Amino acid sequence: MDQDAYRKFYRDMNERYCLFEKGVLSGQCNCSQAAKFFLAEREGMHCRSEAGQRRCEELLKLLRQHARFTLKFANPTSALTHAKALRIQIGGLQGLYMLLNTAEELPAVVEDVYALVESAVQTFERLDRLPFQEIIKQVAAYKGRERRSRS
Repeated sequence: MDQDAYRKFYRDMNERYCLFEKGVLSGQCNCSQAAKFFLAEREGMHCRSEAGQRRCEELLKLLRQHARFTLKFANPTSALTHAKALRIQIGGLQGLYMLLNTAEELPAVVEDVYALVESAVQTFERLDRLPFQEIIKQVAAYKGRERRSRS
């Protein structure tokens, strides 16, 4: 199956996809509303909550907007590399976790994206009221996996 046909089929079959799919599939976060499925020997993630997906979408848009300078991209709507998308997803979740759990250490895996975003809404009433200058510090600090050398 060629890549374009795969992407089209994926979008058609998975209308409510998980916006934190890269982070979930890489094992760096989990979500109580995410359901894994397999398509053409690949894994995909589906979101079981329409309201949850809308909140995640809003959060990611805000994170992209506030991380533009940090990640050095001018157009907030342009496609991101896999590494930059992961930095926004995982670094943003880690920043949000640290903001809401100031007395705790940063966990290796953010356990529930849905619960974390809901907690942020409970605390700040709206996602656009989050102190993004604090959250973006974690986006800047996020380091992906080390590249393996070819030997």
